[in-house]
Amino acid sequence: MSAEAADRVAAVGSSRPSTPLQTSWFEFLLDGSLLEKHLQKSNPDPLPVQLIIQFLEQASKPSVNEQNQVQPPADNRRNRTLKLLALKVAAHMKWDLEVLEKGLTIPVLNMLLNELLCVSKVPPGVKHVDLDLSTLPPTTAMAVIIYNRWAIRTIVLSSFPEKQTKPGPHQMNMLSIVQQEKEMTENILTVLKEQAADSISVLEGALRLKKDFYVHTMRTLDLLAADAAANGETESSTAGLRISTDELHCQVHYDLGCIFFQQGCTDQPAFEKAREHFRQTKELFKKLDSTVHVHLDEKRLAGYWNACKALTGDCDPSDSLIRAHNHQAVIESFIKDNVTRSLPNHFRRSVLREFMYKVQQGEAGLDEVCHKLCVCNAIRDALEGDVLSVRFQQLLLKPSKRMVDFILEVCTRSLEKDRPSETSRRNMANFMKTLCESLEDLSLVFVVSSHKLFMELLREEERKVLVEQMRKRSATINLSAKPLPSFYDIPASASVNIGQLEQQLILSLEPRRIRQILIELHGMAERPFWRVNSKWEVPPDYINVILSIKDNLTKDLVYILMAKGLHCISIKDFAHARQLFSACLELVTEFSPKLRQVMLNEMLLLEVRAHETMAAEGSKERPPPDLVSRVRGYLEMRIHDLPLRQVVGEECVAFMLNWRENDYLTLQVPPSLVMNNPYIKLGQLLASTCKELPGPKESRRTAKELWDVVVQICSMSIQHKRNSEGRVGLIKQRESSMGILHRSKFITFIKKLRVICVFFPQDDIVNEVTAEHLSIWPSSLPNIQAVDVEAVAVTVKELVSYALTLNPNNQSWLITQADIYFVTNQYSAALNLYLQAGAVCSDFFTKAVPPDVYTDQVNYYSHPQFM
Repeated sequence: MSAEAADRVAAVGSSRPSTPLQTSWFEFLLDGSLLEKHLQKSNPDPLPVQLIIQFLEQASKPSVNEQNQVQPPADNRRNRTLKLLALKVAAHMKWDLEVLEKGLTIPVLNMLLNELLCVSKVPPGVKHVDLDLSTLPPTTAMAVIIYNRWAIRTIVLSSFPEKQTKPGPHQMNMLSIVQQEKEMTENILTVLKEQAADSISVLEGALRLKKDFYVHTMRTLDLLAADAAANGETESSTAGLRISTDELHCQVHYDLGCIFFQQGCTDQPAFEKAREHFRQTKELFKKLDSTVHVHLDEKRLAGYWNACKALTGDCDPSDSLIRAHNHQAVIESFIKDNVTRSLPNHFRRSVLREFMYKVQQGEAGLDEVCHKLCVCNAIRDALEGDVLSVRFQQLLLKPSKRMVDFILEVCTRSLEKDRPSETSRRNMANFMKTLCESLEDLSLVFVVSSHKLFMELLREEERKVLVEQMRKRSATINLSAKPLPSFYDIPASASVNIGQLEQQLILSLEPRRIRQILIELHGMAERPFWRVNSKWEVPPDYINVILSIKDNLTKDLVYILMAKGLHCISIKDFAHARQLFSACLELVTEFSPKLRQVMLNEMLLLEVRAHETMAAEGSKERPPPDLVSRVRGYLEMRIHDLPLRQVVGEECVAFMLNWRENDYLTLQVPPSLVMNNPYIKLGQLLASTCKELPGPKESRRTAKELWDVVVQICSMSIQHKRNSEGRVGLIKQRESSMGILHRSKFITFIKKLRVICVFFPQDDIVNEVTAEHLSIWPSSLPNIQAVDVEAVAVTVKELVSYALTLNPNNQSWLITQADIYFVTNQYSAALNLYLQAGAVCSDFFTKAVPPDVYTDQVNYYSHPQFM
């Protein structure tokens, strides 16, 4: 008997009759009928999402062979059954992504949905965007739709700020495990974001289908497990759970609206698309008799809808006051609404945002209107017991007496005239106290404390204590405050409550303000404030160095400044990133040479990315010599015990290749770097090959060396097997440790180059593919069996697709991509690209297509028998 089974028997025999025993995951393997019985309980223990986690965790555990080597999870009956059980639980939950997203982490849900794609027979190695959903079996098409809905929902959810759970002491030991999961999550998010446009196209294609949809149920999954029945009933048009066209379209419109709304932050026209999808969602939702398969928050939908209308200038007739420029009437309507509370808060905020947008566009005279609307919204929030907005708190940093008078006027008019409720009175009293605590000018505090409403709402004892506190605080501030230019020596301002300060800390991008907030927070509570927002992340390479800083305030400040700077770089806000990094550099220079060098390296990466972004946007300006010199210095740097991020070296090499610094890479880079840094090795081979391209014969030696390196990257390792663990794309990865880089890292590196050269192994499938510079490569492979041909095909397709984003009119690349589609039996996509190539080189067929473009091979491929 196993130890676990013995424990369970002992527990049954104990004298405690209280809680029923939790069913263990292995019991579901032993009894095929147990899962359905368990899920039908009113309060099953474990919960369905917990079962999914347990099943997939057990199915993905690596095994150990006789030589004590760790092997990928075995593809055996036990593991296949566990994966099927996980899918059956999700089917019982009717594939409700909202529930699954709340209960499962991104890596687990990614694994689950990739298993769904496998059992639904989605063609491997083919991008979803290239599939014709109308020709797929219903459950297969639905699996593709579910996966791509999850993809864009995950992108949207990952952009929301998230309060991090504060770990206990026992959890701190699990930091490495948590870090591993974070890295997996980031890797998956990176791929999902790269494929976002494809996922959107797939879902837009689903909206064009005017038929009912069917999704796998527990029964159809059981049929799939039985080989004899799998090919019949599960592929029929009515197998599975029926979802009406309107239900699915309603949900897809909502999901697309959310992703376009998120993209609107950097692409204003996307708000128009979001508004149209939300309009369709509203219309479909109204006409549905049943919403069993539609999972959306009506209040959130209303908020999105009103925000889209405000952002696109399509306001309701009730918003005519805004269009008529009757600003005082808008303010009056907001004050009156503080009593009636008929306007939704999201609408009031959207009106304020519209006015602020006009201010940003240079429209004069609206600053005061924005301030007054901000005050009205803050008092509405206060009456409802909500946290005051950061914008209002910023307004209180330098208020005028006129503004304080207006605040008191709105407070007075916002309470019900006859008999205000006790809740309203208590919330308004708290607001008045907060107002006093937020004002540094004692004369303004006196204006508030002597007001009639203040006298009515606060008891005499409360008033005296509060005023006395203000006097003492004012005296302290006057004695201690002195203007100091150094960032490191900024004094703290008056404190507000911790929640408000944490909110300001999350939103602020101004280094001095960040330090000011942290000083106040550390005066209130001694805890690690770098954990306030889980989106703040610094590279794992630097974690230990930063967390070893003894002073807690300095530790928080370094971590947050770096995390915010890295986030700004990721959204291409380089100006704020420079400010944050400069402040962090000034700070760490005082006490840590190691962190100083780390910050100099990160600032180099910032400048490299800023210059590459300008180049991608069309700038022809070469990088300044100083930047090129700094890049060389980084590549040659050797400092003992200094944490180095691989991505910095990777992007420095890509930068040198993009700006044709080939002489340095081929002649001047130290040999030791070539031996120890795979990116420099690859960069040197690429530079040498490109440098010698004009003479094919002379370039064959370096081309052969480059060829061997890339073939090794695409070769299969004998120890690696095809498995579903960790799949983040739409195919099964077979990564090899034989090459200088993993294939995924090789692709990522190549996609950072703006000069692309495509090459192929000259065997089998590729004999039917044409491309540039084929003559410089070897004509055959000595060990074709060791090469993962599927990986080569997918890699080449991905790189040619990337090359076409750089130059969509390159006829050679268009023909190459068309050939790849043709030999992988995707004939319609191939024909489309052959036509594009012909159009490019014939001025849209007004001239004859050159024979070297439409060769005999292309004409043969275009024969109707293939199309």
